[in-house]
Amino acid sequence: MSKNILITGGAGYIGSHVVKLFLEKGFGVVSFDNLSRGFKEPLNILKKYGKLKVVKGDLRNKKDIQQVFKNNDIDAVMHFAALCSVNESMEQPEAYFKNNVVGSLNLFEATREAGVKKIIFSSTCATYGKTEYLPLNENHPQNPTNPYGESKLLTERILRWYGNLHGFKYVIFRYFNICGADANGKIGDSKKPSSLLVQNSVRGAMTIEPFFYTYQKVDTPDKSPIRDYVDIEDLANAHFMAYEYLQKNRNKSEIFNLGNGMGWSVKEIVSKVEKEFGIKMKKKKGEIRKGEDAKIYADTSKVLKILKWKPKKSIEDSILSLKKWYEKHPNGYDN
Repeated sequence: MSKNILITGGAGYIGSHVVKLFLEKGFGVVSFDNLSRGFKEPLNILKKYGKLKVVKGDLRNKKDIQQVFKNNDIDAVMHFAALCSVNESMEQPEAYFKNNVVGSLNLFEATREAGVKKIIFSSTCATYGKTEYLPLNENHPQNPTNPYGESKLLTERILRWYGNLHGFKYVIFRYFNICGADANGKIGDSKKPSSLLVQNSVRGAMTIEPFFYTYQKVDTPDKSPIRDYVDIEDLANAHFMAYEYLQKNRNKSEIFNLGNGMGWSVKEIVSKVEKEFGIKMKKKKGEIRKGEDAKIYADTSKVLKILKWKPKKSIEDSILSLKKWYEKHPNGYDN
């Protein structure tokens, strides 16, 4: 058997773009997903790109993931499978700890049992909690303000212990806001409803679904919240570079922020979408979200220095790729 990359959550928004990139690079890929939030369609599309094996299973059932290692020669693990809604986590914390933490522990145990040592983990800037300084670097205190962020932080800690005690070599990526789609419009984001501003504003501009720019007065230059956005294809490239890093540096593990290293306000994002589509979005006054900072953006100097990664896509590129994707799939995937 040839070596494969195991990608958990391969049917999801981020996972499917990483599956596509690794197939394009000539790797065999095993996608593992319970399809509770992911879709069959992107995987069916991606089978044309290379050697892709699709396994339906649930990380909460340890036997499911153990079987994957028994049936496939796995070289490295990319772990994307997770529930990822902040609001939902406040309503269903038990689901987030069972799925994100227990599921990850089962994966790490199966990985250890199979003698696989390389793992790349999809974490989040939500592990930082309330911002104490900007830009946020990887040494910023981690005090999550919701169960989603807490579940990712607990998983980070488990992975670090597995590194210390079981010899795992890992890269942990803490994502900021993700936007965009495949530049060719083949795959994209089908989350419904979505909490992602760029996606929602593009759908609104294309009259796929209603979108109202909700303005809030916060302490920023234009009085709207500032966030850090990174394109999905740039993010996928970071994972490939992390895999190469682990191949070359077999005794090192690292943690990186993945963002653009700068912030755009809600007004600026909406304005860019309006300019692209030649329209004006409807506006309504909104309440300031409790517990959220006026501005958050990443210090990306570490990932630039060590992985030599930096974003290549602009916000305009992300908007155009989403436009292309939604023109072909206005309602997302069929299944």
